[in-house]
Formats: sequence, structure tokens, C-alpha cells
Amino acid sequence: MLRLLSMSARDKDAEILALRHQITVLERQLGKQRVRFTPTDRAFLAARLHRLPRHVLRRTRLLVRPDTVLRWHRDVLARRDATRSRPERPGRPRTVHSIRALVLRLARENPSWGCRRVHGELLVPGVKVVASTVWEILRETGSVPAPERSSSTWGDFLRSPADALLACDSFETVTLTGVRLYVFAAIEHANRRIRILGATAHPSASWVVKAAKNLVMDLETRAVGQGS
Repeated sequence: MLRLLSMSARDKDAEILALRHQITVLERQLGKQRVRFTPTDRAFLAARLHRLPRHVLRRTRLLVRPDTVLRWHRDVLARRDATRSRPERPGRPRTVHSIRALVLRLARENPSWGCRRVHGELLVPGVKVVASTVWEILRETGSVPAPERSSSTWGDFLRSPADALLACDSFETVTLTGVRLYVFAAIEHANRRIRILGATAHPSASWVVKAAKNLVMDLETRAVGQGS
């Protein structure tokens, strides 16, 4: 190729005429036989000729039709795109760790739930995963899907969400001065901690709601402090 840079236009024209004549002789000798091009030959010709306008390409003396050259070029592009889009690792990508942990937690805290139920609960917060993936996660970790898993009891039901479960109630008490008060209290099932939410001599619905809101705000503040 570099040799062509030093050649004059007259010498190039002479070489082109000689090459075109040699192609004519080759076609005459081959007759009805077709010239066989290797994949490398096809890629080389497609890369050099596909940029030419179609009318110029049709006037070019070739052993194949211009449409064949353009088809070779499309094949080269298709193979290149297929190579780029091929994943680095074969098979379906592995489920992210957070989803796996959530599936195992739901199955652990709810022994009576099957794969379909776990899959349905994941869709509620917007976790998009197929049911077969849930089954694969449970199978790989040795968690037997329901209905083969044992049914849950009331004790299991209360222990499973114990970290987030509160029991609230009110009771009466009398002070040393003889005043009767109504106390609103809550107990955390996780650590049996009792919280006194307030005491009043005249309980009302608004007072209970206000005490409950203060409890929720206190729990949220504690959760933020533990997370940081």
C-alpha cells in the first residue's frame, strides 16, 4: 500500500488497467466456478470498498458483485456488535447480595411462606425478581420452601418480628395524695424494656395519640443514632 504513495497518476492508471485485464483473464479461465474468499479477504475488501458510493462501486472491476461487498461489510459489523455485547461471564447474572439477604430473612421470619408468597412480598416494595430466582436462593442455602416447612405457631409469629413489635396498654394507679391517674405504657418484645409514655387524670383519645407519636419519634431518633 505504501508503494502507491510514491507512484505517479500515470503509473497508477497503467497498473489499474493491468489488474482489470488480469481479472478478465481469471474469470475466463474459471468459467462457471466461483472464486473462494477467506474471512480475512472478505473483511479486507469490505473495509476498503464499503465507503465508496454505490454508483462508483458498481463501476469498479471486481470478482464479486457490489451488493456482495456491502453484505460482507454488514456481516463484519454484526460480528463486532455481537462480540461487544457478549457478557464477560456466561449465564444469568448473580442476584445482588441485598436481594438474597432479603429473601432469606423473609423465609426465616415466616416459616409458612412458600416461594410464591415470598416473591409476592418482594414486589410490594418494588424488588423485581422472578419466582424461580427466589426458589434457587432458598434451595442453595438449604431452606426448604413451604409447604414442606413446618407451620408456624403463635409463639413463632410473635418472635419473628420481635425486634419491631411493641405492646401498649394503660393501667390505673393512685398517688400518695389519693389522686387516681391513668398510665399509658409500652413494652418492647425484643428486650422487654418498658416505656412509660405518660400519665393523666383525664385520659382522652387525643392524649393517647400524642403519646404514641412521641414514642414513634423517640424510636426513629434512636434508630438513626444506631445507624450512624
